[in-house]
Amino acid sequence: MQTELSVGFLPLVDACLPILALEHGFAEAEGLSLRLVKDMSWATVLDRLLYGHTDAAHLVAPLAIAATLGRGRPAQPLSVPFVLGLNGNAITMRSDLAHRVSQPGKLGDPATVGAALKAVVEAERRHGRTLRFGVVHRFSSHNYMLRYWLAGCGIMPDRDVEITTVAPPFCADALESGEVDAICVGEPWNSVAVERGVGEIVLATAQIWRRGVEKVLAFRESVMEQRRADTEALVRALRKAGEHFVDPANHDANAEILARPEYLDGNAGLIRRAIADQLLLARGGEVLKYPDFMFQHREAANFPWVSQAEWLYSQMVRWDGTGFDADEASRAAHVFRPDVYRSALLGTSDPLPGASSKVEGSLAGPTSVSTQQGIITLENNSFFDGKVFDPTYLATYVADQAKA
Repeated sequence: MQTELSVGFLPLVDACLPILALEHGFAEAEGLSLRLVKDMSWATVLDRLLYGHTDAAHLVAPLAIAATLGRGRPAQPLSVPFVLGLNGNAITMRSDLAHRVSQPGKLGDPATVGAALKAVVEAERRHGRTLRFGVVHRFSSHNYMLRYWLAGCGIMPDRDVEITTVAPPFCADALESGEVDAICVGEPWNSVAVERGVGEIVLATAQIWRRGVEKVLAFRESVMEQRRADTEALVRALRKAGEHFVDPANHDANAEILARPEYLDGNAGLIRRAIADQLLLARGGEVLKYPDFMFQHREAANFPWVSQAEWLYSQMVRWDGTGFDADEASRAAHVFRPDVYRSALLGTSDPLPGASSKVEGSLAGPTSVSTQQGIITLENNSFFDGKVFDPTYLATYVADQAKA
């Protein structure tokens, strides 16, 4: 007998693993019947999860922390036993703005693009105009990585530029209408803007933080504990889906599945490009290969590193201006649940890290790490500014950011 689990999602390429776990039978093999519930905004995905209309959700990682800490609404603890993917987002600007800050047809260096953007921001402000950036949610990695990059280039968010919220399916529309000058969004919505000729891709978020955490599988903590066996079965099914997803032999078939009306309702060609780490930066240009633009499966990519949750908390404190709180930091760290991931995969062929936390941004090249089982080599996980985040010194890191 199959046990039903309902999972909310948005029409984004990085919703691929639950979709493919259903479509290719990986969930069924684990005794699960998945029911996928499509929404159009992260706010609605979260509402369904918190009110019990879904059992789990494809969610932007910081939103799971914000809900747990009671940011903007009554606190309700969420748990993340699985990371659905790293990066996969891009910054797309109006074509005229893109040409002022980068070389057409090429992804620019983040520091160089940032310096050029700073000059444009200052020039626009002298004429009484403030540039506006669209992100998919206040509590999103898009928002925090964009802010981290802007601030690192001397552009202060909320003072020098405005940042507003636009749901992913409407990002290209917001750019076309002039509501925003740039968007930071996941695929395929950057490519939709490019194909419509309303914008050009300037940077990938993987250039800001090479292995930045992006979407996660989130449960209400109480539901995950009550349905622990089902949760662990889903983790195993998602790992199998990830293995299938990253195999180039499956790109065409998976793109066709994701493009269906009940999922992304989009262009299979654009979706396949994202799956294959290919980007068309400007309409009529050449397709660019950017390795690891979107990152699943390898290098323990699905492992919920506690240090990733702590970095997100550091940015939440920085940009909300709430101040560091040790108890809050502990609750934020507890949202990511490597113990559940380990329990689900112990004794399988999947490699498991020996640690649950690491120094983020510390690796410039391949490095073998200690494991609980299997072999893991981690590659470049650097931040664009060369800084590192050691979670041992979280309070100091937060204090240093406040001085920047």
